[in-house]
Amino acid sequence: MKNIVSSIIMLAGALSASAAQANELAAEISAQQAAFPVCLTEKASQAIDNGVDPQRVKQEFANLNFVPRVIELDRSQPEFISTFPSYYSKRVNQWRIDKGKEKYAEYKEFLNELTRKYGIPGHYLIAFWGLETNYGGYKGNMSTLDSLATLACDKRRSEFFTKELFLALKLMDREKLVKEEMQGSWAGAMGHTQFMPSSYTSYAIDGDGDGVANLWNSEKDALASAAHFLWKLGWQPGLRWGREVLLPEGFDYKLANSDRKTVNEWRKLGITRANGNSIGDSDIMAKLVVPAGHQGPAFLAYDNFKTIMRWNNSEFYAIAVGRLATRIKGGTALVAELPDIPAFSISEMAVVQRRLNALGFDVGVADGVMGPATREGIRQFQAANGLVADGFPSPQTQSLLAEKSNG
Repeated sequence: MKNIVSSIIMLAGALSASAAQANELAAEISAQQAAFPVCLTEKASQAIDNGVDPQRVKQEFANLNFVPRVIELDRSQPEFISTFPSYYSKRVNQWRIDKGKEKYAEYKEFLNELTRKYGIPGHYLIAFWGLETNYGGYKGNMSTLDSLATLACDKRRSEFFTKELFLALKLMDREKLVKEEMQGSWAGAMGHTQFMPSSYTSYAIDGDGDGVANLWNSEKDALASAAHFLWKLGWQPGLRWGREVLLPEGFDYKLANSDRKTVNEWRKLGITRANGNSIGDSDIMAKLVVPAGHQGPAFLAYDNFKTIMRWNNSEFYAIAVGRLATRIKGGTALVAELPDIPAFSISEMAVVQRRLNALGFDVGVADGVMGPATREGIRQFQAANGLVADGFPSPQTQSLLAEKSNG
C-alpha cells in the first residue's frame, strides 16, 4: 500500500511539473506572438541592409505569420532515446528498398552522368533521397518563410535563423520561387533533399536544364544538388561507405568507436567480413562502429562515412544511408540480427550518469545525453565489473549499476 501511495504521489508530481512547463511555454509563445509585428519591422530593415531586394521585402514581410507550433517543436525533446534497432528497422525497410530500386532504375542514365561529373555513385544519391523525404513522398507541410520568420524572432537562435530567412528571400528571386510552394520542415528545411536556405544557396544546381534549381518540383534538380553537395563535402570517389563485419570471440570492445586503424590492422585483430571471408589487405583507414553494443551488428566505417555525417551528424543516419544504398544496389540484408533492446528515456539516462559519477566513473553533467564521455564511463564500469566493455547501456549493465549504487 505504501508503494502504491508513493507511486501516486510521484505521478502527481510529474503531472504537476508537466502542467507548469506547458503553462510556461504557453505564456512564452503568447509574448512572442505579441512582439512579432515589432520584430518583423526590425528584420525588414535588416533584410534590406543585407542585400535583399526592397520590393521582395515589402511583398513578403506584409504576409509573414507567426507559427506557435514552430516554437512548440523547437522546445520539445523526445522523451525516449531511439535505439539503433528501432531506428534502422524503421528506415531501411522493404518499402524503401523496393522504391529505391524503382527510382534507381528510372534515373539510371542521369545518375551515371552525375557519377561521372561528381564521383558519387547513384545508389547513394537515391538513398539520401529516400531517407530525407521518402523519395519526395513527404517534403514537409509548413510554410518555409513563416517558420524561418518565427524562429528569427525567437531569441534562442535568432542570429542563425535570421540569416536563413534572408537567404530564403534572396532565393525567391534567384530561382523564381513563390511563397506558396515553399513548404518544408518546421525548421526551414526544403524540398526533396531537405536543404536549409544556406545549403540551397551554396549547393543547389539546375539538373533538368530549365535554368533554375527547384528542389520541390524537380527530382533531377534535387539529385544533382545532392551530388554537388556531397562532392563539396569531400566524398571520395571509388570508396564505399563501410561494410558489416564479424568480430572474433573475446574481442576487445574498447577498440570500438575509438582511433581508426587500417583495414589490414583490423584483419590482424581477427575481424572478417560478415560472411566470414577476409576483409582483405588494405591501407584504407576505418573506424569500428557497434551501434547496438556487442549483441548487435558491427561495421567498419571508411572516410565516406564521415562525409555522410557531415550531411547529418548521426552515426545511425550514416549507417542507414550506407546500408540503404547497399540494398538498392542489390546487396544482401544484415547478417547479424538486430537485438530487441528496450528504449530508454532521457531521464533514465540521466540516472545512469548520476550513478556512474557517484561510483567514481566521471561522465560530466548528468544531462541525459549519451555522448563519448558517458560511453567511456559505461565502458569503464563494465570492465571493472566483468561485463563486455562495449560502452552500451544494456539492461544488464543498467541493472548492475543500480545494484552497485544501492549496495
